[in-house]
Amino acid sequence: MGEFRVSVIEEEVVAAMLPMQDHWLPFSNLDLLLPPIDASVFFCYNNTAMLSFGSMVESLKNSLAKALVLYYAFAGEVVQNSMGEPELLCNNRGVDFVVAEADVELQSLNLYNPDESVEGKLVPKKKRGVLAVQVTGLKCGGLVVGCTSDHRIADAYSTNMFLVSWAQLAQSTGLTTLTHQPCFRRSLLSPRRPPTIHPSASIDRMYVLLTDHLPPPPEPNPSSDLGPIVSRIYFITVEELNRIQALATSSGVKPTKLVSFSAFLWKLVATASVSSKTIIDGNLLVVDGRRRLSNGDKKKEALMNCYFGNVVSIPFDGEPVEKLAEKTLSQVAEQVHEFLEVATTEEHFLGLNDWVEIHRPVPAVTRIFRETYDGPCFVVSSGRRFLESKVDFGWGKPIFESCHFPWGGGCGYVMPLPSPKGNGDWVLYLHLHKNHLEFMESHYSHIFRPLSWDYLSNQI
Repeated sequence: MGEFRVSVIEEEVVAAMLPMQDHWLPFSNLDLLLPPIDASVFFCYNNTAMLSFGSMVESLKNSLAKALVLYYAFAGEVVQNSMGEPELLCNNRGVDFVVAEADVELQSLNLYNPDESVEGKLVPKKKRGVLAVQVTGLKCGGLVVGCTSDHRIADAYSTNMFLVSWAQLAQSTGLTTLTHQPCFRRSLLSPRRPPTIHPSASIDRMYVLLTDHLPPPPEPNPSSDLGPIVSRIYFITVEELNRIQALATSSGVKPTKLVSFSAFLWKLVATASVSSKTIIDGNLLVVDGRRRLSNGDKKKEALMNCYFGNVVSIPFDGEPVEKLAEKTLSQVAEQVHEFLEVATTEEHFLGLNDWVEIHRPVPAVTRIFRETYDGPCFVVSSGRRFLESKVDFGWGKPIFESCHFPWGGGCGYVMPLPSPKGNGDWVLYLHLHKNHLEFMESHYSHIFRPLSWDYLSNQI
């Protein structure tokens, strides 16, 4: 579980296998709401097929070159247009591809502390372009595939679609065998004419324009001793999830597990913050708009299911920590449901799209990227639909997969993922203040259990 070294063997650029004419792909209005931040994901493989590391690397390179023919956005680079807005130059510059070796065995990786075992070691830093890939061979013959991508180009749904396609191409020869072909039709997100913003969309409450006269983001409250923000990975059993959901239920109305858990974590963080002189505790949830924008139209639904880009909104709420800590879990869950419900309608996404159009080229972001609460805040983004079992490149499905998203700033990040056991448990990636994580481990150790290879033993 200690330190280990990673040695880079080679670095190259993998481009699409077929030539393509340079062209520009505009950012959609929803893409424009994302700041330039990178997100990473990594997959751990046991190499049950006992293939050589070199053969696996070549398979990954060749299949990536095929995948980039269809997912050409990942082979481009972000440039500025005449209005000063970012757009994607699809010039097939390629993907930075790093091959490395680590003097550690798979079962010795400290999954609980990705800041020690993953950051700067198993996921690449994206230097240029839109996507970077690192393949790291381990002493035991296993390997780790890490990817880092520009969030402005693809949300988690789109990135997962690409990863599944890449894996499918590694086991086949034709592009026509893919489950999904990506759709880059920006007209699917065209604003209405004229643009219309209904008050029910609550856009101004969630998003802010980055005008020149806007003051810089405030610094975190120095009187708050919340500690640094660090990353940890836990697992939570299905039994505990069911218990939390039952406690969040009120008057026979059962919230979803995601709403229940978000409410539980929000209340927990508030309770841990009461003594640290903080005032406001913020909770934000990422909502995917693909199904909302389809609105029962089967043809559009099929297109949106393959749409590549960002189709998300981030509703949120803030509450004084003492007030929030005193509420019952069912009351907090009802509050989460209420602010989440605003962003789960077609009108919200149409209004958000129109709001950006009205104010262009003035950039805009969700308030969480611009404003700092006088207290802790975190974003919850569900990864429970990730198809990790389908990211099989030919040497078995991954025995573990997680995001890695230490995005900086004063806001935390939380992603629940399905456990590789397939038994209803969750794996939790938490990027939160260290003091809050220590509070969770000391008071709720039966719920937040550090992820270990003992837990994953039946996967090895």
